[in-house]
Amino acid sequence: MNSSHLVVFARQIRQMALGLGFHKVGIANLAHPPDLSGLNQWLAQGYQADMTWMENPKRGDPEQVLAGAQSLICLAMNYYQPIPHVEQKGIGKISRYAWGRDYHRILGKRLKSLCLWIDEQCLKNEILNSQTRWYVDTGPIAEKPWAMQAGLGWIGKNGLLLTREYGSWIFLGVILTTLDLPADFPHTSHCGTCTRCMVACPTGAIVRPQVVDANRCLAYHTLESHAEAFPSFIQKHLQGWVAGCDICQDVCPWNQRFAQPSDIPDFQPYPWNIAPSLPRLATLKTEEFDHQFPASALRRLKVKRMRRNAQAALQSEG
Repeated sequence: MNSSHLVVFARQIRQMALGLGFHKVGIANLAHPPDLSGLNQWLAQGYQADMTWMENPKRGDPEQVLAGAQSLICLAMNYYQPIPHVEQKGIGKISRYAWGRDYHRILGKRLKSLCLWIDEQCLKNEILNSQTRWYVDTGPIAEKPWAMQAGLGWIGKNGLLLTREYGSWIFLGVILTTLDLPADFPHTSHCGTCTRCMVACPTGAIVRPQVVDANRCLAYHTLESHAEAFPSFIQKHLQGWVAGCDICQDVCPWNQRFAQPSDIPDFQPYPWNIAPSLPRLATLKTEEFDHQFPASALRRLKVKRMRRNAQAALQSEG
């Protein structure tokens, strides 16, 4: 497949991806990687807490993930639901990303379909050595820097990828391919002098623009940490959060102005996840947890950590 055919094929890949339900698609070339020095500094300062998988050296070199890889297809899917979090004692708060079905399944199914389609097209064109590999948060790929390199958006001061069309309410997926696809232009940053996310963070986790210290982050402690109890400075600032935290996203001007309700039915919230009872979550039994969080990204928490989170949130209310 010559260069002109690759240009056409890249256009067809974008069209296919949009047809599968993705909202944004961009392509980056591995010969022109993003600057990952910030990731290395973040790791050196211990801001990853105990998320040791972030230290995988493959994260800095996608060719170690897929030998012969030349391009990275970056995809985004809007999940926003325009329902405010309930600010009331005894009511828990779950991050919007986990209100509906598990995004790993939703994006994964579509990424697999796109990879199969790419492979079929390559066979038709007798590109027999073409290979693809896809990930949704599950592989050693620096998704956000590569997504910025592929033109999807820019990394905001809260460390999340921001887009002009959907703000930061997006899930990211990536496809590594051995095809040498024409790349899109990298995106430029558009946060300007705004520091609303940094000011709003109750624990000061955003230590400087684009740098989040997981040790101070509510989302890390409620989702990733396996500790028996929260540090006192985290617990007193929980504000009802039991799974994730949307504070830095809710205050972002790009989100306030440009967020759009998702058209993906699977991201519609389970009604009981919007304003769950803290006392109930604090005493959940395993079967009740399974019923409340079916096909949910929160299943990885398991009942023990959900009870821990809710109990801590109740204690913080005094």
